[in-house]
Amino acid sequence: MKISAKLNGHVLAACAALTLAMGVGTSGAKAQTMPNPASIVKATPYVSIDPVPQGQTFEAAVVMEISSGFHMNSHKPSEDYLIPTTVTATPPPGIKVVDTVYPEGEMKKFTFSPNKPLNVYTGSVTLQLKLEADPKAATGEMSIPVTLRYQACNDTACLPPVKVPVVVRIDVGAPGSTVHHIHPEIFTAKH
Repeated sequence: MKISAKLNGHVLAACAALTLAMGVGTSGAKAQTMPNPASIVKATPYVSIDPVPQGQTFEAAVVMEISSGFHMNSHKPSEDYLIPTTVTATPPPGIKVVDTVYPEGEMKKFTFSPNKPLNVYTGSVTLQLKLEADPKAATGEMSIPVTLRYQACNDTACLPPVKVPVVVRIDVGAPGSTVHHIHPEIFTAKH
């Protein structure tokens, strides 16, 4: 009887270890199938004019293509605890940010929030920056580092928040440079 009890104890311990190992293996497999949060959005930068004359205002935009099946909170999420989508520029000397313009989100219901719609972005979303080149800004090519911050979610889970670097490239020209309005599909040309 002592041998049988001892054997049963070992069998139970082996079953518990196997169950735990299977559970850990399953959890690990699930974690591996979740995509990298930075891969959910394809972020493409644009500028409204070329060149940007010294002393002139201009616009830059980051167009986000959000992967199908995913969404992110708008810049003004429905609840205080939700992480807003933001775009932040760190302009070089001679360039300053005048304003940041976020589109309205859309109110959508999800299985995890069936009674309360959330203010989210899906599909293609354009975030705009209004900028100004100082009258004494250095002429030539410049890069404006921009950080896109968001938390992507699908209908069942949210990925960790992520900061994605984007670079807006401009060419600063002398005052009176001939300006070409570019990317009219994104910017309203101002003549």
